[in-house]
Amino acid sequence: MARDPVPTRSEFEAEPRELLNRGGRRNPDVYRIDRDGEPLVVKDFAPRSALVRATIGRLVTRREARAWHRLAGHPLVPAFRGWIDSLAFAVDYRPGLRMSRGLAGQVADDFVERLSEGLDEMHRRGVVHLDLRHRSNLLVDEVGAPVLIDFGSALCFRPGSLGYRLVLPLLAAIDRRALRKWQRKLEPRT
Repeated sequence: MARDPVPTRSEFEAEPRELLNRGGRRNPDVYRIDRDGEPLVVKDFAPRSALVRATIGRLVTRREARAWHRLAGHPLVPAFRGWIDSLAFAVDYRPGLRMSRGLAGQVADDFVERLSEGLDEMHRRGVVHLDLRHRSNLLVDEVGAPVLIDFGSALCFRPGSLGYRLVLPLLAAIDRRALRKWQRKLEPRT
């Protein structure tokens, strides 16, 4: 009998897991688990203080999950797999290297173009990432293509709404500046 693709809290705490990132006092821990041979990433606020769990932990988790849902089927974004509980959720694990200048020769020739198109699609769906300048939020997968992760700072706007028409374009400029930063860093040095 196949198990649910996302573990319950008790299953998650009992199963082996690899810590990918220890969160600070106000950030979730990030783990990699294998669920019936499928690797998943779990973002979990449960280890934080009771105050953080009751306030920003739940708020940030819901807001981030909303962005993952909006981006379902986006080619550069791992799939949202489900909720463990109100403090944790799981997404598909997509292996990759953190973005850096040293990857200039290892990215696909159309990396920047694909990233730009991916940002356009993300913005069309009403999501702005707002933290793509941070190298750990943009990965390069095994074929040199971009992977967008960590939507903890993301904001969502309902397409067609006033915020979508007026605010999203202003905030999308932050994502575009990050794109230009990575484009400059990937240019061959002369």
